Amino acid sequence: MREDGVLKLQSYAVAGLVCLAIGCVFPFLSFESSGLESIMTLPQTVRQLYDQGRPDLAFLVAAFIIVIPSAVMVLLLALSTCMLRQRFYDWMVPVTRLVFHMQNWAMVEVFFIGVLVSLVKIGHMATVVIGISFWGYGAFALCFIASVSNLDRMQYWNELERLKNAR
Repeated sequence: MREDGVLKLQSYAVAGLVCLAIGCVFPFLSFESSGLESIMTLPQTVRQLYDQGRPDLAFLVAAFIIVIPSAVMVLLLALSTCMLRQRFYDWMVPVTRLVFHMQNWAMVEVFFIGVLVSLVKIGHMATVVIGISFWGYGAFALCFIASVSNLDRMQYWNELERLKNAR
């Protein structure tokens, strides 16, 4: 791996998880039109979809923008911690395969771009206030992309093999 690749990966994973927590707790967007105001958080968005009779869409949104990306970040944090400590555990190989597979299903950047496009359309119909959660999720998207891009698969597998043989 690049000399500081694992350390960068761990740093981006920690920062990303903090930003995702901010993104899920605080208001994401608020809309005001004709005297009616609506404030939503990311988890409330999933709940609203479920309450409106769309449990399938609610599941997909929750999975692709919150659950899978956060799981990838947590697993990357665990793997990078083991790598930095120069320890090998039997669970690392299957977890690494899982991370490499799951990162393809995380739609963090797709969701964020979709929100930006929607803001342009909605901005003409209502007053939109961007909440701190919007910026937190945007920072999470950047951290997610940075952490995944700092993971060189070939070098990672070579380092994992070296740790396994050094036991």
